[in-house]
Amino acid sequence: MRKRLLCIAPDNAHIAALMTGPIHDWDTCCVGNLGDADRALRTERYPVGLLLRARSLLRTTDLDSFLRRHRDTQWIGVFRPHDIDHAACRDLVVEHLVDYHTEPVDPVRLAWTLGHAHGWALLRRPSAPQDDPGLLIGRAEPMVRLRAQVARVARVDAPVLIWGESGSGKELTAQSIHAQSARARGPFVPINCGAIPPNLIQSELFGYERGAFTGAARAKAGLIESAHGGTLFLDEIGDLPKDLQANLLRFLQEKTISRLGSTRAIRVDVRVIAASHVQLQQAVAGGAFREDLYYRLAVLPVTVPALRDRREDVVTLAEHFFRLYADERSPRLTGFSNRAVAALLDHAWPGNVRELINRVRRALVMADGRLVTPQDLGLESPLVMPAALDDIRARTERLALRECLQRSGQNISRAARDLGVSRTTMYRLLSKHGIQP
Repeated sequence: MRKRLLCIAPDNAHIAALMTGPIHDWDTCCVGNLGDADRALRTERYPVGLLLRARSLLRTTDLDSFLRRHRDTQWIGVFRPHDIDHAACRDLVVEHLVDYHTEPVDPVRLAWTLGHAHGWALLRRPSAPQDDPGLLIGRAEPMVRLRAQVARVARVDAPVLIWGESGSGKELTAQSIHAQSARARGPFVPINCGAIPPNLIQSELFGYERGAFTGAARAKAGLIESAHGGTLFLDEIGDLPKDLQANLLRFLQEKTISRLGSTRAIRVDVRVIAASHVQLQQAVAGGAFREDLYYRLAVLPVTVPALRDRREDVVTLAEHFFRLYADERSPRLTGFSNRAVAALLDHAWPGNVRELINRVRRALVMADGRLVTPQDLGLESPLVMPAALDDIRARTERLALRECLQRSGQNISRAARDLGVSRTTMYRLLSKHGIQP
């Protein structure tokens, strides 16, 4: 396959001069401005980009934001001899470019630079996107089961009760159910039952009429009513006051609500998904939650696994959040160091995915070098004792096997060739680590 290259030059004559030289054997797209370049990158992936007469492009005020949006492309600049003396050009090189050249361009050196940049781009190629529209990311067995559960419950309209530890991704699971359901075009209305003050929760959920209480100058629809035609997500349902539980039960039974200060019944068509980090069966046994409401909600129970139960997904998730919050990091930051990966795998993750997001975002801001370190993540590892070396070696070997299988599209023969081992050895290693391709 020919290597793809995007050339941006205000003057096409500069591109023509290179077409018979170092880029003649590249699949090249030539554009004259950033708008055309943006459109080209939205329709095709160009691993390498060449900015010809780069200083003249600096006059475009959105060059910096353009390069930040397309940081997965490896950019090389070409300047006129004295351009590099200007501070703006030096900042461009340091912040965004992998290399630069001055005119007249040495074709041999430029050809080498382009090849080197292409190699880096392939190494940094983003992982294949997940098929799941809710982005329930992960290849661990608990996540495979969760996605299968979500696909099944999305096909019907019955209430769903999601259980999972704090920060494990209950709302994301609810969003995925909604996105795959027949109600996907309708609203998704999340409500944190523990975050609304008790004296306001009834009016917020059910709405109110004008004059219903002091300060009610006009009528207002409640959150349940605003979810008409879509999905109502009741997060931390276990924190709902006991008297409101009775009102919610009535709504689930009759599919109607009455605004505060009104006796008129309003029919509302919503699907209810509830979630809790506490076991509601125990809350029922302790008298804190109505048993009849529990059985109304728990028609389709779904359990979201804790991050520690799918530890093999930790690095994949960290890399996903690294890309997701790319605007918060320095352009010089390219990924995670091996020590950072080991620290991510060693950590217990009591705060689950929410903790992982926070630590990655912290690292994006705090990192000084090109790679995230354990210190940037706030995961300074103690001195490794010899007894732990076997565990670290096994984790590293398991990670390498999974990444190689992913790159090869789960093709065992190709993965074995990439690792430099026989198919027999490959099967033995997969069996040793309990990996099912």
